[in-house]
This record gives sequence, structure tokens and C-alpha cells, in this order.
Amino acid sequence: MYGEFELIARYFTRQPNDDGVLLGVGDDCTLLQPTPGYCLAVSVDTSIADVHFPAEAPAYAIGYRALAVSLSDLAAMGATPRWCLMALSLPEACEAWLSEFARGFHALCDSCGATLVGGDIARGELSVGVTVHGELPPGTALRRSGAQPGDVLAVTGSLGGGHGGLLAWQQGERDLDDPLLAAYLLPQPRVEAGQALRDLATAAIDISDGLLADLQHLREASGVGADIDVEALPLTRGLVERLGETGALHAALGGGDDYELLVSLPPAVVRQARQRLKALGVPLTVIGRLSSEQGVRGVPESVPSGWQHFHGGTP
Repeated sequence: MYGEFELIARYFTRQPNDDGVLLGVGDDCTLLQPTPGYCLAVSVDTSIADVHFPAEAPAYAIGYRALAVSLSDLAAMGATPRWCLMALSLPEACEAWLSEFARGFHALCDSCGATLVGGDIARGELSVGVTVHGELPPGTALRRSGAQPGDVLAVTGSLGGGHGGLLAWQQGERDLDDPLLAAYLLPQPRVEAGQALRDLATAAIDISDGLLADLQHLREASGVGADIDVEALPLTRGLVERLGETGALHAALGGGDDYELLVSLPPAVVRQARQRLKALGVPLTVIGRLSSEQGVRGVPESVPSGWQHFHGGTP
């Protein structure tokens, strides 16, 4: 059985293909050189077994998902991923599990252009903490606070799959080819979409806690209200069949774990935004409009408001 440092060397140390990594895994700190003239965007997320993901989920999916949820924050700002740090706590050092976990983590690193540059492994309850570093030109970051009355609201991809996939897992589904389970365990962070919308959108946020909950964050930061067209919501394939129309609507509005982007756009640039995202293979759907009248209209009162730690909400 390998110890901590042997496990790090075996599963998490790779030769960095990034000139900005001056010193990578293996020392007390990593040394990084950002692109001259760019600013850093940094975010951290913790994923805890049986809170954020099922403890019995495939190790590949756990590794992939832990990185995906952090990269989604960079996507919401329009930042380009560069580096990540990972702190892994696990009850035992099973090499087969670690190999699959690392494979999932590295697969998403490779597809999004991020480099793992350091971290830590310790014995404990299963959890993964990931810090991501991205970069972008100063003054170009998408924020929650720029939306204007008259802007349209739009979402990338589809909604409800995260919550639908959680319910599918709880009902015994284990096939990652199932579109709902894949949406939950293998979410696609919209990194390229965020970069493509950076000079068009007035505000953005990633949908992690549920559309309504994250819309509230955007509305409060921008001081606007919203009118939602629930008939326009793009539902993940298979959601209505599994949950029914009412359940699918609730999952799309309040379920969370979708990791799509919710953006506000001036009406004049919607066509251009759609064309850019179409080139990336990412749909963009207009779901409403912002106004100076506070609150949210067009949503059934029975819909849950989303997830919040220590406060409850949609599980």
C-alpha cells in the first residue's frame, strides 16, 4: 500500500504542458506566472460525499464532477482556465478507486485546458476541495451586477437534468449513458460559452443552486426584476418522461446542479450570441426578460426556490 506522497506521485503528478507553471506538484508551493497584463479569476468549491454526490458513484465521475463545478464558476466570469489545486480526503487508499478518480479529474483538465499544479491527500470522510485559477483581460469579466431593464434572459444548454439525474440515481439508475444521470454526474462546464459571451452579455451566473435561486442572486446584484416564460424552458432529454410535466418544471426551475450559464443580453445581440454558441455546439434559449419592476413573474407559486446550505430547499 502506498503512502500519501507515493499516491500523489503515482496518480496526480504529470509533466505540465504550460509555460506558466514555473514549479508544479512536489514542493511546498507551486509557482505560477500569469499571462502579462491579465488578471486572475479564482474560485474554490468543496464536494462532500452524500451531500453533493453519491458516495457510491463511479470514482471517474466523482473526480470529473469535483473539477467541473469549480470550472463552472470560471465559465460564468468568462475566464480561461489555467490551473487548479485539489485537496482529497478519503477513508482508505484504494488504488483502483484512485486510478479512476484521477482519470476523471485529468480528463476534464485536458478538455478544458487546466493544469493540476498541487494539492493534498488525507485520511477522512470522502470529500474533494478544488481551487481553480483562470485569467482574462482586466475589465472584461462577466459579473452578476451588470444586467439592465429591457435585457433578455437566456440559458445555455438544458435545464432540470441535474436534479432529474439525482432522482434517477436514487431510483436505482446506474447507466451513465442515461441523459439525466450523465447531466448530474458528468456536467459540462460552459467554459467556451462564457468566453464567447464575454463581450455581449451584461451579466452572468452559473446555475448551481437552481434557476430561480441563481436568478435571485443576479437580480439582487443588478437591481432588476424578471418575467419568465416557463413554456420556453429547455428541458433535458428524458426529464418529462421520468418526472412528468409538473416534476420536470420544478426540476428546471428549482432543482439545481445544472451548471449551465444564465445570462442577460441586450436584445440587439441575441442573434450574434446564438451564432457564436451554435459554432460551439451549445444551444442558447431566451427564457424571459428583465424589468425595473422588482420580483419574478410567470412562475407557479408551488415551485421550490432552490438549494441553500444550512437553510434547506430542494435536496
